[in-house]
Amino acid sequence: MAVPLLKRPLFPGFYKAITIRDREVGQAIADMVKRGQPYIGAFLFKDDTADKDVIHDPSEVYDVGTFCQVTSAFPVGGDDNFAMTCVLYPHRRIRMTGLKSPQQEGPSVAEVTLDESADTPESEVAAPSNKGDVVASFEEAGEETKPAQGAMVATILKGRNVSIADVENMVEEPFDVKQNKTIQVLVNEIVNTFKGVALLNPLFRDHVSTFSVHTTMNVGEDPVKLADFAAAVAQAESHELQDALEEMDIEKRLSKALELLKKELISAELQKKVADDVNARVTKKHREYMLMEQMKGIKRELGIESDGKDKLIEKFNEKANKLAMPEAVRKVFEEEMSKLQGLEPNGSEFNVTRNYLDWLTQLPWGLRSAENFGIKHAREVLDEDHHGLKDVKDRILEFIAVGKLRGTVEGKILCLVGPPGVGKTSIGKSIARALNRQYYRFSVGGMYDVAEIKGHRRTYVGALPGRIIQALKKCQTENPLVLIDEVDKIGRNSNHGDPASALLELLDPEQNNSFLDHYLDVPVDLSKVLFVCTANMDETIPQPLLDRMEVIRLSGYVSDEKIAIAEKYLSPAAKDMSGLKEADVVLQNDAIVELINKYCRESGVRNLKKHIEKVYRKAALKIVTDVGEDALPEAAALTEEGKAAQKESEKDKSDTKETPQNIEQQTTEKPRVALKIPDSVHVSITKDNLKDYVGPAIFTSDRLYDFTPPGVAMGLAWTSMGGSALYIESILQNVLSASSSPGLERSGSLRDVMKESTGVAYSFAKSILAREYPKNRFFEHARIHLHCPEGGTPKDGPSAGITMATSLLSLALDTKIRDDVAMTGELTLTGKVLRIGGLREKTVAARRAGAKTVIFPHDNMSDWLELPENIKEGIEGQPVSWYKEVFDIVFPNLDKDTANKI
Repeated sequence: MAVPLLKRPLFPGFYKAITIRDREVGQAIADMVKRGQPYIGAFLFKDDTADKDVIHDPSEVYDVGTFCQVTSAFPVGGDDNFAMTCVLYPHRRIRMTGLKSPQQEGPSVAEVTLDESADTPESEVAAPSNKGDVVASFEEAGEETKPAQGAMVATILKGRNVSIADVENMVEEPFDVKQNKTIQVLVNEIVNTFKGVALLNPLFRDHVSTFSVHTTMNVGEDPVKLADFAAAVAQAESHELQDALEEMDIEKRLSKALELLKKELISAELQKKVADDVNARVTKKHREYMLMEQMKGIKRELGIESDGKDKLIEKFNEKANKLAMPEAVRKVFEEEMSKLQGLEPNGSEFNVTRNYLDWLTQLPWGLRSAENFGIKHAREVLDEDHHGLKDVKDRILEFIAVGKLRGTVEGKILCLVGPPGVGKTSIGKSIARALNRQYYRFSVGGMYDVAEIKGHRRTYVGALPGRIIQALKKCQTENPLVLIDEVDKIGRNSNHGDPASALLELLDPEQNNSFLDHYLDVPVDLSKVLFVCTANMDETIPQPLLDRMEVIRLSGYVSDEKIAIAEKYLSPAAKDMSGLKEADVVLQNDAIVELINKYCRESGVRNLKKHIEKVYRKAALKIVTDVGEDALPEAAALTEEGKAAQKESEKDKSDTKETPQNIEQQTTEKPRVALKIPDSVHVSITKDNLKDYVGPAIFTSDRLYDFTPPGVAMGLAWTSMGGSALYIESILQNVLSASSSPGLERSGSLRDVMKESTGVAYSFAKSILAREYPKNRFFEHARIHLHCPEGGTPKDGPSAGITMATSLLSLALDTKIRDDVAMTGELTLTGKVLRIGGLREKTVAARRAGAKTVIFPHDNMSDWLELPENIKEGIEGQPVSWYKEVFDIVFPNLDKDTANKI
């Protein structure tokens, strides 16, 4: 009878237990054992997934197998689930020559026919003992008895659905161990490989020990058994083991067995390496765990119950559970928490990790404040905090209205540009109050280190996140209003990076939804932050940065606005800060006007605020001096306990006592209270006594020239401080004569563009004189010096062109221009007047200088119409396109004959 095997063939001389699940096959084996004919043929399935006990076709199995003796057979399952374990002892190799069915007729269908020419063992040894459920054993079995006659086997297997095979014995090719050196070398190498594997694999070592005990002869004298043993214990593919079984050339069989053992050695070495690595990690973790547990026990014995690290971990987990961290941030948090648990609290890396987790859990992940897009509320807040600035307020209200319709103001970056002291920073704070957003301000003026914005790397000692991350931590909301002050003064050309370029990522709506701070190293969504920047001028803001911002320009205040701001905001606040809130101290309106005209002519109100505070401080000193300190007694500074402590400290140092361990903190100084000023005190600051409080007037006149002489013209300039009057002076350097040579000298700290404008104005003035007054040869012989006063201030720009030409013509015609005319405009060689910038600031400066007429380019007419009426009040605007129009305005009564005679 033939039985199929799965995955591993059987090798002669080595026990193997198999399980039979087919009931008929199992009963047939049991009957054969009872009748004393326990012999079967074992053949390996070609398909490793096959699961049956009957061979239906010879092609299903390899034709080379083993002739086996069933040493024991016993059932292991119940009636419903039949299973039988059979222990087989393979005797020799056989080859299947045919497969028959028990139902076939003929006398030989029931017998396993053997080729009698094959050699069979002749030594007489004890019959094999039952091995039980054994995987492999290496004891020798006795010689099998001759099979029974075919009739007996046919009787046993008749009518059973089992496999019956015709087989023949296989004989190894002859060899001589002593003569064949290759066999000796292979045997030695196999033995050495056995030793190597046995050192690494304990199970393999047991197999080798058993084999050595039950082998009666030297392994070198029986290479057949050594090769079969090597193949039997090797873990290899089924086809590789079958190949070793089929090989009848002993030299080749040894070579194949050695190859299988070498693979086993490599596998064992790899397994040992992996096991050693795992054991090392586990041992280290276990050792650390045991030491930590011992440390906790020691702390409990010492009365130190609390474990600081455990409380810290618990606190971080509690914070993190309350936050809606993004998935990427949550993953980093868990990794850092795992790292923290394995660190010693005294180590430096522990403090670095703790600080990082502290920052990570203090950011407002998922927390936002409810926004208010009410237009009425926003208008009330802006009007309450600021006077005037109607166009700026309207633009902010438009911005809020769009946010109300969209439901958000994301993606907008405002930039407030204007001179100092006009309220840019306070407007940003008012926007935050109107929108009900948290407010945070930081300045980038003079900032040269990019780490201030993007943070430091965690590897640095004392590393911190950037300012924007600090803003989120302080505001505890994802949608604060962040005011970036002095963005036009940001540092450049630094060795620590370019902060302006770092701001690009921060202020770009397309990028700041995943802003990466160097310290946190996790993406942070800044798209919900409303950024407001401030600057004094936009010329110095890097162009890529300026493109990302929406510019809102704030011009300076006129006198009426300054007066209203001083009366409504500055004066009450300064009075309160000086301790005069309840006192009868009055700053009269005429004194405020005098302050504005004679002391504070700048565009903003910051200097005015300082002067008003100075007035009230002087008033406070005057009150205390006049009333006398007896009327305003100084309260006792110390309590009774404080006096006792002072006396104690004055004692001799030798009389010192030991300080007790626990000292209860006590206040030894009484809280100060405001003193009540007597009702009889009355102070009034007027225009007449103002100089007693702020000193002599800085500006004695509203203008540089009350009456302009020939050669002097009033121009208008724009600066970062606002607008200002810019006078152009021209004088004759030599006495005119037929032999004198012409020339033009310039001074007044003029830059390149303004120098070119003087040349254009000089050439154009000569062409006007030659065309309109041909008999006037002034420019042919005059050496002229043109100067711009306030030479310490650099000046540049083309907008003084018509002013320079007017000054030169006034000198050439010996005619003064109108005293109340101010002008601005770029001049071309043909007399065209081109557009200029800063008309609002220049108009404010003209009004401050007492001008009644302002000449400006016709292309700026739209800017003029947009100016508030309070700025244009009392000023006549004269738009011009050609210089001829300017000439008619400034020289209205010029006598042509007189001009030709000069």
